[in-house]
Amino acid sequence: MRKFPFSAQILVALVLGVGLGLLAREQDLSWLATTLDRIGTIFVQLLKLAVPPLVFTAIVVSLVSLRQVRNAARLAGRTLLWFALTSLIAVTVGIVLGLLTNPGRGVQLDVAGAKAPARSGTWLDFLTGIIPVNITEAFTKPNVLQIVFLAVVVGAAALAVGDKAEPFVNLNRAVLELTQKALWWVIRLAPLGTLGLIGHAVASYGWDLLRPLATFTVDVYVGCLIVLLVVYPLLLVTVARLNPLRFFAGAWPAIELAFVSRSSVGTMPVTQRVVERLGVPREYASFAVPFGATTKMDGCAAVYPALAAIFVAQVFGVELSVTDYLLIAFVSVVGSAATAGLTGAIVMLTLTLTTLGLPLAGAGLLLAIDPILDMIRTATNVAGQALVPTIVAAREGTLDREAYATAGSGGLEPAEPAEPAAPATAPAPA
Repeated sequence: MRKFPFSAQILVALVLGVGLGLLAREQDLSWLATTLDRIGTIFVQLLKLAVPPLVFTAIVVSLVSLRQVRNAARLAGRTLLWFALTSLIAVTVGIVLGLLTNPGRGVQLDVAGAKAPARSGTWLDFLTGIIPVNITEAFTKPNVLQIVFLAVVVGAAALAVGDKAEPFVNLNRAVLELTQKALWWVIRLAPLGTLGLIGHAVASYGWDLLRPLATFTVDVYVGCLIVLLVVYPLLLVTVARLNPLRFFAGAWPAIELAFVSRSSVGTMPVTQRVVERLGVPREYASFAVPFGATTKMDGCAAVYPALAAIFVAQVFGVELSVTDYLLIAFVSVVGSAATAGLTGAIVMLTLTLTTLGLPLAGAGLLLAIDPILDMIRTATNVAGQALVPTIVAAREGTLDREAYATAGSGGLEPAEPAEPAAPATAPAPA
């Protein structure tokens, strides 16, 4: 299997999963559908198992590593600025596409029977939920947003304490290395996970279910593809003076894994590796990628909630004003951390609906096809998480353009993470 390219393994598993899913659906083979579901569920559970230690240690180590980078505050500010700008562009794409296609107009669904999802989000829940009541609960639930908050506080404290905190920092580095090694073993199972996840989706969601939501489903895919294949390449060419083809060649392994796993955090080790292969300095990549994996969601928190809000408003006969569309953009840029990098974007959707005063039951109408939509959403998320560090490094003059020019030429198999390189420093501003 090592001689068989990893991308080809996933492609074969994708085709085989579709075939087995169709077989299970057409022949009513419940045992096959159940088996595919179990395989996919176990793969996702293994990814989620690594989330709490991976997020906490990665952010702590990345914050401490920033002291080795000159102009760290400048880099952090530029990164967050580009996170916000690209999210704003993505949500604009979603709003414009929704206004052009009217995905909810004329849709006949049983609105009376729709129920609000079990999980929902409000601004009060979002703001108060950042700070955990108890530390262990943040890790056992897990609440990724709370873990990010704790990691930022602890990382900042370690920076302030200095050398006395080095034993604690070294412990975090060791746990991070152990978690990443174990996660790479899980990533090797991605072809099996793909087989189960795609097969179960095909077996469970037929055209009868998709037909009423066909326009909305197509809109989500088209909107994400516009961001992926139009917006991102334009930014690379106009802002960073980089060849978009080389970017996608280098970032493809992370985008591909994100599509099948539906987890930005689970894909994070691969994302960080491809970003470094693209020529971004390791110390900066170790900061930008973990933060991006938990807060940078162009698919889940920008394109999708914009289209979903328009869809729900049209289904329930609610007219949205210009102010409402501005609120959608605001929620997408500011509240994207609510998605927390895990599979699904229901919390972000309910946060948007709550802000607009739309019925939360509308989110229940979309739950059935959420796994199908989540694949392209997560792929867009991860592409954006790789894009921003690349653009910032290029504009700061720290990008290794020779490495960028050859990115992806040798492929990226799911091997062990490379040994840490010598600290890289960014030149002082002119």
